[in-house]
Amino acid sequence: MPPQTSFRQALRGDQPLVGTVLTLPSAAVAEVLAEVGYDWFFVDGEHAPLGIDALVAILQAAQHRCPCLVRVPANEEAWIKRALDAGADGIIAPLVNSAETARQVVAWSKYPPEGRRSVGGGRAHGYGRTFDRYLQSANQRIAVVVQIEHVEGARAIEAILDVAGLDAVFIGPYDLSGSLGKPGQIDDPDVQAYIRDIRDACLRRGKPLGIFTADEEAARAYIDQGFVLLAVGADAVHLGNAAEASLARVRG
Repeated sequence: MPPQTSFRQALRGDQPLVGTVLTLPSAAVAEVLAEVGYDWFFVDGEHAPLGIDALVAILQAAQHRCPCLVRVPANEEAWIKRALDAGADGIIAPLVNSAETARQVVAWSKYPPEGRRSVGGGRAHGYGRTFDRYLQSANQRIAVVVQIEHVEGARAIEAILDVAGLDAVFIGPYDLSGSLGKPGQIDDPDVQAYIRDIRDACLRRGKPLGIFTADEEAARAYIDQGFVLLAVGADAVHLGNAAEASLARVRG
């Protein structure tokens, strides 16, 4: 995307945004993958061993090349505040099952009068030196994405989409399958039916929609279905697969 375009603006465009998940606490890995040409990074602060120091290092290494959305560990004000003050281009809120949770997430992500994000110094504000400029633009630039990864969230999708300030919905198919008692069975008809319900609701509302997949062909199929925010695979998996393929070629 052009450097003057925020990730939040890019979400509203017609082009799919293809990214991958960062799980390794390594600025070098993030920097290498940023050179590949991804449109964005899903920085996993929920499941991966990423403390605030690792998170900041990843943002410093990758962000000037590739926008970073941070999935916070929990839908709590402190976690959202720390991710945004560290300079993330937006947050992904995990396990959003209700409109009430979505409203809280938006409020904690926006400065008044649009929300109630608190004020603090940090990397996002040039460590205080560019705070006024950041304050004027943050509400327009920060992307707020909610993750639907439970059957309760899928059933509440219409109410969640009513929440003002929500920029995109991201489906977590693996946890969604687990909530249906079918962990990992993402191709199961029941799981796919809920994915279609979420997709159809978002398309009707014109709300950008994303999903995680480990499969490149599935990613292309999702793009054909109207998904615009794709997280394809993860850093550790890419590393392992590339090394395994290289070793196999050498051994013949």
